[in-house]
Amino acid sequence: MDIKEKIGHIPDSPGVYIFKDKESSIIYIGKSSSLKKRVRSYFSPPRDGKKSALLESISDIECIRTSTESTALLLESALVKRYNPRFNTLLKDDKAYPRIKLSINERYPRLAVVRKLKPDGAAYFGPFTNARLLSEAVKLLRRMFPLRTCRNMPLGKAKKGCLDMHIGQCLAPCLHDDIGAEYLAYVEELRLFLEGKQQDLLAILSRKMKDASDNKDYEKAARIRDRIGALSALFLAKGYAPGVSKDQASSDGNSANLQGLEELKSLLGLSRQPLVIEAFDVSNTSGKEAVGSMVCFKQAMPYKNSYMHFKIKTVDVIDDYSMMREIVFRRYKRLLAEKAPMPDLVLIDGGRGHLSAAKAQLRSLRIMDVPAAGIAKNPDKLYIHEKKDPVLLGNFPKALLLCQRIRDEAHRFAITYHRNLRSKGTRCSELDRIKGIGPRRKAELIKYFGSLDKVKTADMDRLKEAPFINEKEAKAVYDHFRV
Repeated sequence: MDIKEKIGHIPDSPGVYIFKDKESSIIYIGKSSSLKKRVRSYFSPPRDGKKSALLESISDIECIRTSTESTALLLESALVKRYNPRFNTLLKDDKAYPRIKLSINERYPRLAVVRKLKPDGAAYFGPFTNARLLSEAVKLLRRMFPLRTCRNMPLGKAKKGCLDMHIGQCLAPCLHDDIGAEYLAYVEELRLFLEGKQQDLLAILSRKMKDASDNKDYEKAARIRDRIGALSALFLAKGYAPGVSKDQASSDGNSANLQGLEELKSLLGLSRQPLVIEAFDVSNTSGKEAVGSMVCFKQAMPYKNSYMHFKIKTVDVIDDYSMMREIVFRRYKRLLAEKAPMPDLVLIDGGRGHLSAAKAQLRSLRIMDVPAAGIAKNPDKLYIHEKKDPVLLGNFPKALLLCQRIRDEAHRFAITYHRNLRSKGTRCSELDRIKGIGPRRKAELIKYFGSLDKVKTADMDRLKEAPFINEKEAKAVYDHFRV
Protein backbone atom coordinates (compact mmCIF):
# COMPACT_ATOMS: atom_id res chain seq x y z
CA MET A 1 0.00 0.00 0.00
CA ASP A 2 1.49 3.36 -1.03
CA ILE A 3 1.37 6.62 0.95
CA LYS A 4 -1.79 7.95 -0.72
CA GLU A 5 -3.67 4.73 -0.03
CA LYS A 6 -2.54 4.75 3.59
CA ILE A 7 -3.75 8.33 4.06
CA GLY A 8 -7.15 7.25 2.77
CA HIS A 9 -7.40 4.62 5.52
CA ILE A 10 -6.33 6.86 8.42
CA PRO A 11 -9.18 7.21 10.98
CA ASP A 12 -10.80 10.51 11.91
CA SER A 13 -10.01 10.13 15.61
CA PRO A 14 -7.50 11.38 18.20
CA GLY A 15 -4.12 9.73 18.24
CA VAL A 16 -0.43 9.75 17.37
CA TYR A 17 0.98 9.60 13.83
CA ILE A 18 4.45 8.31 13.01
CA PHE A 19 6.44 9.10 9.85
CA LYS A 20 9.22 6.71 8.82
CA ASP A 21 11.89 6.84 6.14
CA LYS A 22 12.85 4.18 3.58
CA GLU A 23 15.00 2.41 6.21
CA SER A 24 11.92 2.23 8.49
CA SER A 25 13.56 4.64 10.93
CA ILE A 26 11.21 7.00 12.76
CA ILE A 27 11.79 10.57 11.56
CA TYR A 28 8.79 12.40 13.05
CA ILE A 29 6.10 11.79 15.69
CA GLY A 30 3.08 14.03 16.17
CA LYS A 31 -0.36 14.01 17.80
CA SER A 32 -3.75 15.37 16.79
CA SER A 33 -7.43 15.40 17.67
CA SER A 34 -8.04 14.18 14.11
CA LEU A 35 -5.37 11.91 12.62
CA LYS A 36 -6.94 12.03 9.16
CA LYS A 37 -7.03 15.85 8.94
CA ARG A 38 -3.59 16.40 10.43
CA VAL A 39 -1.75 13.88 8.24
CA ARG A 40 -3.53 15.11 5.11
CA SER A 41 -2.44 18.67 5.93
CA TYR A 42 1.23 17.69 5.51
CA PHE A 43 0.61 16.74 1.91
CA SER A 44 -1.35 19.88 1.04
CA PRO A 45 0.14 23.22 -0.09
CA PRO A 46 1.66 25.58 0.93
CA ARG A 47 4.91 23.91 1.94
CA ASP A 48 7.84 25.61 3.67
CA GLY A 49 11.41 24.34 3.60
CA LYS A 50 11.16 22.15 6.70
CA LYS A 51 7.87 20.65 5.56
CA SER A 52 9.26 19.87 2.11
CA ALA A 53 12.33 18.21 3.58
CA LEU A 54 10.15 16.09 5.85
CA LEU A 55 7.82 15.05 3.00
CA GLU A 56 10.75 14.02 0.81
CA SER A 57 11.92 11.66 3.57
CA ILE A 58 8.57 9.97 4.31
CA SER A 59 8.22 6.41 3.04
CA ASP A 60 5.69 5.04 5.50
CA ILE A 61 3.01 6.27 7.92
CA GLU A 62 1.58 4.46 10.91
CA CYS A 63 -0.91 5.59 13.55
CA ILE A 64 -2.04 4.79 17.08
CA ARG A 65 -5.62 5.71 17.91
CA THR A 66 -6.35 6.99 21.43
CA SER A 67 -9.56 7.81 23.27
CA THR A 68 -8.72 11.51 23.74
CA GLU A 69 -6.30 14.13 22.47
CA SER A 70 -4.86 14.51 25.98
CA THR A 71 -3.99 10.80 25.98
CA ALA A 72 -2.33 11.29 22.59
CA LEU A 73 -0.30 14.13 24.11
CA LEU A 74 1.18 11.79 26.75
CA LEU A 75 1.93 9.06 24.21
CA GLU A 76 3.56 11.49 21.77
CA SER A 77 5.85 12.80 24.51
CA ALA A 78 6.90 9.30 25.59
CA LEU A 79 7.67 8.16 22.03
CA VAL A 80 9.59 11.33 21.14
CA LYS A 81 11.70 10.93 24.27
CA ARG A 82 12.44 7.29 23.46
CA TYR A 83 13.18 7.55 19.72
CA ASN A 84 14.40 11.16 19.38
CA PRO A 85 13.25 11.60 15.72
CA ARG A 86 15.43 14.05 13.82
CA PHE A 87 12.52 16.29 12.77
CA ASN A 88 11.22 16.62 16.37
CA THR A 89 13.75 19.30 17.28
CA LEU A 90 11.50 22.09 18.59
CA LEU A 91 11.35 20.99 22.22
CA LYS A 92 14.76 19.41 22.74
CA ASP A 93 16.33 22.22 24.73
CA ASP A 94 13.36 24.48 25.50
CA LYS A 95 13.03 25.22 29.20
CA ALA A 96 9.80 27.27 29.08
CA TYR A 97 7.20 24.58 28.41
CA PRO A 98 5.55 22.66 31.27
CA ARG A 99 6.60 19.15 32.23
CA ILE A 100 5.23 16.35 34.37
CA LYS A 101 7.32 15.71 37.47
CA LEU A 102 7.29 12.43 39.39
CA SER A 103 9.28 12.98 42.59
CA ILE A 104 10.82 9.52 42.86
CA ASN A 105 13.45 11.08 45.15
CA GLU A 106 10.81 11.26 47.92
CA ARG A 107 9.57 8.45 50.17
CA TYR A 108 6.07 8.83 48.76
CA PRO A 109 6.52 10.34 45.28
CA ARG A 110 3.99 12.92 44.12
CA LEU A 111 2.71 13.90 40.70
CA ALA A 112 3.04 17.56 39.70
CA VAL A 113 3.27 19.91 36.71
CA VAL A 114 6.38 22.15 36.71
CA ARG A 115 8.18 24.50 34.34
CA LYS A 116 11.71 24.22 35.71
CA LEU A 117 14.05 21.26 35.52
CA LYS A 118 16.04 20.70 38.72
CA PRO A 119 18.89 18.26 39.44
CA ASP A 120 16.89 16.79 42.33
CA GLY A 121 16.69 13.13 41.32
CA ALA A 122 13.05 13.37 40.23
CA ALA A 123 11.79 11.94 36.92
CA TYR A 124 10.64 14.55 34.38
CA PHE A 125 8.45 13.93 31.33
CA GLY A 126 7.86 16.36 28.49
CA PRO A 127 8.03 19.18 27.65
CA PHE A 128 4.46 19.77 26.46
CA THR A 129 3.41 22.64 24.21
CA ASN A 130 -0.30 22.59 25.07
CA ALA A 131 -0.92 23.45 28.71
CA ARG A 132 -4.69 22.89 28.45
CA LEU A 133 -4.30 19.36 27.14
CA LEU A 134 -1.61 18.66 29.74
CA SER A 135 -4.00 19.73 32.50
CA GLU A 136 -6.65 17.33 31.16
CA ALA A 137 -4.08 14.55 30.89
CA VAL A 138 -2.88 15.01 34.48
CA LYS A 139 -6.48 14.87 35.75
CA LEU A 140 -6.82 11.56 33.94
CA LEU A 141 -3.56 10.25 35.44
CA ARG A 142 -4.67 11.18 38.96
CA ARG A 143 -7.82 9.11 38.54
CA MET A 144 -5.83 6.13 37.28
CA PHE A 145 -2.85 6.38 39.68
CA PRO A 146 -3.91 7.57 43.18
CA LEU A 147 -0.72 9.35 44.27
CA ARG A 148 -0.46 12.38 46.51
CA THR A 149 -0.35 15.89 45.02
CA CYS A 150 0.29 17.92 48.20
CA ARG A 151 3.59 19.79 48.45
CA ASN A 152 4.13 19.05 52.15
CA MET A 153 2.86 15.82 53.61
CA PRO A 154 2.51 15.64 57.41
CA LEU A 155 3.46 11.96 57.68
CA GLY A 156 1.64 10.38 60.59
CA LYS A 157 0.32 13.75 61.80
CA ALA A 158 -2.72 14.33 59.59
CA LYS A 159 -6.06 14.23 61.41
CA LYS A 160 -8.29 13.66 58.41
CA GLY A 161 -7.81 12.95 54.75
CA CYS A 162 -8.06 15.52 52.00
CA LEU A 163 -10.69 15.68 49.25
CA ASP A 164 -8.47 13.59 46.94
CA MET A 165 -8.58 10.76 49.47
CA HIS A 166 -12.34 10.91 49.81
CA ILE A 167 -12.88 10.71 46.05
CA GLY A 168 -10.40 7.85 45.66
CA GLN A 169 -7.57 9.78 43.99
CA CYS A 170 -4.99 9.43 46.77
CA LEU A 171 -3.96 6.47 48.94
CA ALA A 172 -3.43 8.96 51.81
CA PRO A 173 0.04 7.99 53.07
CA CYS A 174 -0.35 10.91 55.49
CA LEU A 175 -2.87 8.74 57.37
CA HIS A 176 -1.62 5.25 56.52
CA ASP A 177 2.12 4.79 56.93
CA ASP A 178 1.89 1.06 56.15
CA ILE A 179 1.06 1.27 52.45
CA GLY A 180 4.58 1.75 51.12
CA ALA A 181 4.63 -1.34 48.87
CA GLU A 182 1.21 -0.64 47.35
CA TYR A 183 2.05 3.03 46.84
CA LEU A 184 5.39 2.37 45.16
CA ALA A 185 3.71 -0.19 42.87
CA TYR A 186 1.45 2.60 41.60
CA VAL A 187 4.50 4.84 41.15
CA GLU A 188 6.23 2.23 38.99
CA GLU A 189 3.06 1.66 36.96
CA LEU A 190 2.71 5.40 36.34
CA ARG A 191 6.34 5.61 35.28
CA LEU A 192 5.84 2.84 32.72
CA PHE A 193 2.77 4.65 31.42
CA LEU A 194 4.58 7.98 31.06
CA GLU A 195 7.47 6.26 29.28
CA GLY A 196 5.04 4.92 26.69
CA LYS A 197 5.41 1.32 27.85
CA GLN A 198 1.69 0.66 28.05
CA GLN A 199 1.94 -2.95 26.95
CA ASP A 200 4.61 -3.66 29.57
CA LEU A 201 2.27 -2.15 32.16
CA LEU A 202 -0.71 -4.20 30.98
CA ALA A 203 1.43 -7.36 31.06
CA ILE A 204 2.42 -6.66 34.69
CA LEU A 205 -1.20 -6.02 35.69
CA SER A 206 -2.33 -9.17 33.88
CA ARG A 207 0.17 -11.25 35.87
CA LYS A 208 -1.03 -9.66 39.11
CA MET A 209 -4.64 -10.38 38.18
CA LYS A 210 -3.81 -14.02 37.42
CA ASP A 211 -1.92 -14.40 40.71
CA ALA A 212 -4.88 -12.96 42.63
CA SER A 213 -7.28 -15.26 40.81
CA ASP A 214 -5.05 -18.31 41.42
CA ASN A 215 -5.04 -17.41 45.13
CA LYS A 216 -8.87 -17.13 45.00
CA ASP A 217 -8.69 -13.43 45.91
CA TYR A 218 -11.38 -12.63 43.38
CA GLU A 219 -12.14 -9.13 44.67
CA LYS A 220 -8.52 -8.09 44.13
CA ALA A 221 -8.53 -9.76 40.71
CA ALA A 222 -11.68 -7.82 39.81
CA ARG A 223 -10.11 -4.50 40.86
CA ILE A 224 -7.03 -5.18 38.76
CA ARG A 225 -9.24 -6.26 35.87
CA ASP A 226 -11.08 -2.92 36.04
CA ARG A 227 -7.75 -1.05 35.92
CA ILE A 228 -6.68 -3.09 32.90
CA GLY A 229 -9.97 -2.25 31.20
CA ALA A 230 -9.63 1.45 31.95
CA LEU A 231 -6.02 1.59 30.72
CA SER A 232 -6.84 -0.43 27.62
CA ALA A 233 -9.73 1.89 26.82
CA LEU A 234 -7.31 4.80 26.43
CA PHE A 235 -5.94 3.13 23.31
CA LEU A 236 -8.90 2.15 21.20
CA ALA A 237 -7.46 0.17 18.31
CA LYS A 238 -4.51 -1.81 17.11
CA GLY A 239 -1.76 0.50 16.05
CA TYR A 240 1.97 0.99 15.90
CA ALA A 241 4.08 0.92 19.01
CA PRO A 242 7.82 0.46 18.40
CA GLY A 243 9.18 -2.68 20.05
CA VAL A 244 5.71 -3.91 21.04
CA SER A 245 3.48 -6.31 19.16
CA LYS A 246 0.05 -4.70 19.55
CA ASP A 247 -1.40 -7.36 17.29
CA GLN A 248 -0.23 -9.96 19.81
CA ALA A 249 -1.60 -7.97 22.74
CA SER A 250 -4.96 -7.66 20.99
CA SER A 251 -4.89 -11.36 20.17
CA ASP A 252 -4.22 -12.26 23.80
CA GLY A 253 -7.12 -10.06 24.94
CA ASN A 254 -9.49 -11.56 22.39
CA SER A 255 -8.38 -15.05 23.40
CA ALA A 256 -9.21 -14.38 27.06
CA ASN A 257 -12.60 -12.99 26.10
CA LEU A 258 -13.39 -16.01 23.93
CA GLN A 259 -12.30 -18.38 26.71
CA GLY A 260 -14.64 -16.61 29.14
CA LEU A 261 -17.52 -16.86 26.67
CA GLU A 262 -16.72 -20.53 26.01
CA GLU A 263 -16.75 -21.33 29.75
CA LEU A 264 -20.04 -19.48 30.13
CA LYS A 265 -21.51 -21.38 27.19
CA SER A 266 -20.52 -24.68 28.80
CA LEU A 267 -21.82 -23.73 32.26
CA LEU A 268 -25.21 -22.66 30.92
CA GLY A 269 -25.51 -25.49 28.43
CA LEU A 270 -25.91 -23.13 25.48
CA SER A 271 -25.67 -24.22 21.85
CA ARG A 272 -23.36 -21.30 21.01
CA GLN A 273 -21.28 -18.64 22.71
CA PRO A 274 -23.37 -15.76 24.15
CA LEU A 275 -21.82 -13.06 21.98
CA VAL A 276 -24.49 -10.50 22.96
CA ILE A 277 -25.21 -10.28 26.70
CA GLU A 278 -27.61 -7.81 28.32
CA ALA A 279 -27.36 -7.37 32.10
CA PHE A 280 -29.81 -5.71 34.53
CA ASP A 281 -29.52 -4.14 37.98
CA VAL A 282 -31.72 -1.95 40.21
CA SER A 283 -30.71 0.72 42.72
CA ASN A 284 -32.71 2.54 45.38
CA THR A 285 -32.44 4.03 48.86
CA SER A 286 -35.50 3.49 51.07
CA GLY A 287 -37.53 3.18 47.90
CA LYS A 288 -36.65 6.76 46.85
CA GLU A 289 -35.49 7.61 43.33
CA ALA A 290 -35.53 3.92 42.40
CA VAL A 291 -33.84 3.23 39.07
CA GLY A 292 -32.71 0.37 36.91
CA SER A 293 -29.97 -0.15 34.37
CA MET A 294 -29.29 -2.35 31.38
CA VAL A 295 -25.79 -2.71 29.95
CA CYS A 296 -24.86 -4.57 26.80
CA PHE A 297 -21.68 -6.54 26.09
CA LYS A 298 -20.83 -7.68 22.57
CA GLN A 299 -18.08 -10.27 22.24
CA ALA A 300 -17.27 -9.71 25.93
CA MET A 301 -16.72 -5.95 25.45
CA PRO A 302 -19.01 -3.07 26.58
CA TYR A 303 -21.29 -1.78 23.82
CA LYS A 304 -22.36 1.55 25.30
CA ASN A 305 -24.61 2.55 22.42
CA SER A 306 -27.15 0.05 23.75
CA TYR A 307 -26.96 1.00 27.45
CA MET A 308 -30.30 2.06 29.00
CA HIS A 309 -31.47 3.78 32.20
CA PHE A 310 -34.90 3.14 33.69
CA LYS A 311 -36.68 5.35 36.19
CA ILE A 312 -38.99 3.00 38.10
CA LYS A 313 -42.61 3.98 37.40
CA THR A 314 -44.85 1.26 38.84
CA VAL A 315 -43.19 0.46 42.20
CA ASP A 316 -43.18 2.91 45.13
CA VAL A 317 -42.03 0.57 47.92
CA ILE A 318 -38.80 -1.35 48.53
CA ASP A 319 -39.39 -4.36 46.28
CA ASP A 320 -36.41 -5.29 44.14
CA TYR A 321 -38.25 -8.18 42.50
CA SER A 322 -41.06 -5.93 41.27
CA MET A 323 -38.54 -3.37 40.06
CA MET A 324 -36.65 -6.08 38.16
CA ARG A 325 -39.92 -7.26 36.60
CA GLU A 326 -40.68 -3.73 35.42
CA ILE A 327 -37.36 -3.00 33.73
CA VAL A 328 -37.09 -6.41 32.06
CA PHE A 329 -40.65 -6.10 30.76
CA ARG A 330 -40.06 -2.57 29.42
CA ARG A 331 -36.81 -3.55 27.70
CA TYR A 332 -38.10 -6.56 25.81
CA LYS A 333 -41.55 -5.19 25.06
CA ARG A 334 -39.68 -2.40 23.27
CA LEU A 335 -37.43 -4.84 21.38
CA LEU A 336 -40.50 -6.79 20.24
CA ALA A 337 -42.22 -3.61 19.08
CA GLU A 338 -39.11 -2.56 17.14
CA LYS A 339 -38.67 -6.11 15.77
CA ALA A 340 -35.06 -5.88 16.93
CA PRO A 341 -32.86 -8.95 17.55
CA MET A 342 -32.83 -10.46 21.02
CA PRO A 343 -29.61 -10.98 23.04
CA ASP A 344 -27.94 -14.36 23.38
CA LEU A 345 -28.11 -14.16 27.19
CA VAL A 346 -29.89 -12.11 29.84
CA LEU A 347 -27.81 -11.71 33.02
CA ILE A 348 -29.53 -10.55 36.22
CA ASP A 349 -27.67 -9.06 39.20
CA GLY A 350 -29.17 -11.12 42.02
CA GLY A 351 -30.15 -14.58 43.16
CA ARG A 352 -32.96 -16.98 42.40
CA GLY A 353 -35.73 -14.51 43.28
CA HIS A 354 -34.43 -11.84 40.93
CA LEU A 355 -33.94 -14.41 38.18
CA SER A 356 -37.47 -15.81 38.63
CA ALA A 357 -38.90 -12.30 38.39
CA ALA A 358 -37.05 -11.69 35.12
CA LYS A 359 -37.98 -15.08 33.63
CA ALA A 360 -41.66 -14.52 34.46
CA GLN A 361 -41.68 -11.32 32.43
CA LEU A 362 -39.93 -12.96 29.48
CA ARG A 363 -42.57 -15.69 29.51
CA SER A 364 -45.38 -13.12 29.68
CA LEU A 365 -43.96 -11.61 26.49
CA ARG A 366 -43.73 -15.12 24.96
CA ILE A 367 -39.96 -14.87 24.73
CA MET A 368 -39.09 -18.49 25.38
CA ASP A 369 -35.78 -18.98 23.57
CA VAL A 370 -33.59 -16.40 25.34
CA PRO A 371 -31.58 -17.97 28.23
CA ALA A 372 -31.25 -16.07 31.50
CA ALA A 373 -29.07 -16.44 34.58
CA GLY A 374 -28.61 -14.62 37.87
CA ILE A 375 -25.22 -13.82 39.41
CA ALA A 376 -25.03 -13.56 43.20
CA LYS A 377 -22.16 -12.76 45.59
CA ASN A 378 -20.41 -14.29 48.60
CA PRO A 379 -19.39 -16.56 47.02
CA ASP A 380 -19.93 -15.67 43.39
CA LYS A 381 -22.36 -18.12 41.83
CA LEU A 382 -24.70 -18.41 38.86
CA TYR A 383 -28.36 -19.26 39.25
CA ILE A 384 -29.78 -21.05 36.24
CA HIS A 385 -33.57 -21.25 36.09
CA GLU A 386 -33.71 -24.91 35.07
CA LYS A 387 -31.31 -26.08 37.82
CA LYS A 388 -32.04 -26.45 41.52
CA ASP A 389 -28.57 -25.58 42.84
CA PRO A 390 -26.42 -22.62 41.75
CA VAL A 391 -23.11 -23.10 39.97
CA LEU A 392 -20.11 -21.88 42.00
CA LEU A 393 -17.93 -19.75 39.73
CA GLY A 394 -14.72 -20.13 41.74
CA ASN A 395 -13.77 -23.18 39.67
CA PHE A 396 -14.31 -21.31 36.40
CA PRO A 397 -12.02 -18.24 36.65
CA LYS A 398 -12.49 -16.96 33.11
CA ALA A 399 -16.28 -17.13 33.25
CA LEU A 400 -16.11 -15.61 36.76
CA LEU A 401 -14.11 -12.58 35.69
CA LEU A 402 -16.36 -12.03 32.68
CA CYS A 403 -19.56 -12.25 34.77
CA GLN A 404 -18.09 -10.02 37.49
CA ARG A 405 -17.10 -7.44 34.92
CA ILE A 406 -20.57 -7.35 33.40
CA ARG A 407 -22.32 -7.28 36.79
CA ASP A 408 -20.04 -4.51 38.09
CA GLU A 409 -20.69 -2.42 34.98
CA ALA A 410 -24.47 -2.82 35.36
CA HIS A 411 -24.17 -1.83 39.03
CA ARG A 412 -21.95 1.16 38.24
CA PHE A 413 -24.35 2.38 35.56
CA ALA A 414 -27.36 2.06 37.89
CA ILE A 415 -25.76 3.64 40.95
CA THR A 416 -24.41 6.59 38.95
CA TYR A 417 -27.88 7.37 37.62
CA HIS A 418 -29.37 6.92 41.09
CA ARG A 419 -26.84 9.28 42.67
CA ASN A 420 -27.47 11.90 40.00
CA LEU A 421 -31.19 11.85 40.73
CA ARG A 422 -30.58 11.97 44.47
CA SER A 423 -28.16 14.89 44.17
CA LYS A 424 -30.81 16.87 42.28
CA GLY A 425 -33.20 16.20 45.11
CA THR A 426 -30.78 17.52 47.73
CA ARG A 427 -30.12 20.86 46.08
CA CYS A 428 -32.91 22.47 48.08
CA SER A 429 -32.41 20.48 51.27
CA GLU A 430 -32.57 21.61 54.86
CA LEU A 431 -28.83 22.33 54.67
CA ASP A 432 -29.64 25.41 52.59
CA ARG A 433 -31.13 27.02 55.68
CA ILE A 434 -27.91 26.85 57.70
CA LYS A 435 -25.80 29.99 57.72
CA GLY A 436 -22.26 29.36 56.45
CA ILE A 437 -23.13 26.13 54.60
CA GLY A 438 -22.95 26.93 50.91
CA PRO A 439 -23.33 24.64 47.87
CA ARG A 440 -19.81 23.17 48.12
CA ARG A 441 -19.97 22.34 51.83
CA LYS A 442 -23.50 20.97 51.42
CA ALA A 443 -22.30 18.67 48.63
CA GLU A 444 -19.30 17.56 50.71
CA LEU A 445 -21.50 16.75 53.71
CA ILE A 446 -23.90 14.67 51.62
CA LYS A 447 -21.00 12.90 49.89
CA TYR A 448 -19.16 12.19 53.14
CA PHE A 449 -22.13 10.92 55.15
CA GLY A 450 -24.06 9.37 52.26
CA SER A 451 -27.45 10.95 53.02
CA LEU A 452 -29.10 13.93 54.68
CA ASP A 453 -30.51 11.67 57.42
CA LYS A 454 -26.98 10.66 58.45
CA VAL A 455 -25.90 14.32 58.53
CA LYS A 456 -28.82 15.06 60.86
CA THR A 457 -27.82 12.38 63.37
CA ALA A 458 -24.04 12.93 63.28
CA ASP A 459 -22.32 14.15 66.45
CA MET A 460 -19.90 17.06 66.59
CA ASP A 461 -16.76 14.93 66.24
CA ARG A 462 -18.09 13.23 63.13
CA LEU A 463 -19.19 16.52 61.58
CA LYS A 464 -15.72 18.00 62.09
CA GLU A 465 -14.20 15.05 60.22
CA ALA A 466 -16.04 15.98 57.00
CA PRO A 467 -13.92 17.69 54.30
CA PHE A 468 -13.93 21.53 54.30
CA ILE A 469 -15.98 21.71 57.53
CA ASN A 470 -14.41 23.59 60.44
CA GLU A 471 -15.56 23.58 64.07
CA LYS A 472 -17.79 26.63 63.66
CA GLU A 473 -19.60 25.19 60.66
CA ALA A 474 -19.90 21.77 62.31
CA LYS A 475 -21.53 23.42 65.35
CA ALA A 476 -23.96 25.32 63.09
CA VAL A 477 -25.06 22.06 61.48
CA TYR A 478 -25.22 20.24 64.81
CA ASP A 479 -27.31 22.99 66.48
CA HIS A 480 -29.66 23.33 63.49
CA PHE A 481 -30.87 19.76 63.73
CA ARG A 482 -31.21 19.77 67.50
CA VAL A 483 -33.17 22.98 68.06
